[in-house]
Amino acid sequence: MEEKRVKIKNLNINFTEFKPAEKKGLFLILHGWGSRAEKWRTVGELLAERGYRVIIPDLPGFGKSDKPKLIWGLDDYCDFVNELVRQLKLEKFYLLGHSFGGALAVKCSLKFPKKIDKLFLVGAACFRRKAIRKKIFYIIAKVLKIFSFFPGYQTFRKGFYKFIVRKSDYPYAEGIMKDIYLKIIKEDLSDFLPLVQVPTIIIWGENDKIKSVREARLINEAVR
Repeated sequence: MEEKRVKIKNLNINFTEFKPAEKKGLFLILHGWGSRAEKWRTVGELLAERGYRVIIPDLPGFGKSDKPKLIWGLDDYCDFVNELVRQLKLEKFYLLGHSFGGALAVKCSLKFPKKIDKLFLVGAACFRRKAIRKKIFYIIAKVLKIFSFFPGYQTFRKGFYKFIVRKSDYPYAEGIMKDIYLKIIKEDLSDFLPLVQVPTIIIWGENDKIKSVREARLINEAVR
């Protein structure tokens, strides 16, 4: 395993690379919201043991990579991945995306499909969250502001949000990442999934409490 750095869109980007003894192919892995390359180390090691080269970037705003300077959406992150692929001279690869990274992988499969041998969607966040859940978060945010003058408010606020979203792929974000988070969760890929032409494997946890198996079935029906 080797950590490397590259500059993309004026951002310093950290990525981890696993090099196998033999070469069966290449996996590019896109992690979920609030995660980082390190969280996928075990997967990277297992794939490398089986002969696959693996590249896992810390997506902008996560891990050791710089945060975007503007409010990004999925298309901006897709442009980032495309530039990463270009700079690293990746010709053909398997693209695996988890949660937010799964939604991003779908967008990437539409932007540069000829480079992707197969698409792996792991608990992919492809559908917009219910409006009622978003309203609850807005109400909570407004209520918490009432206590903003109390000592230790910021610590309490962070802890409260972490408690509320502790099982979510979208933990509490800071600074511009909060705005990016709000933009990302509004993006629904229902109309894009039927356009996917890359062979796709959908992987889901049977007891996933964040993204139900029903969503996996909907994705499966859409990409046929």
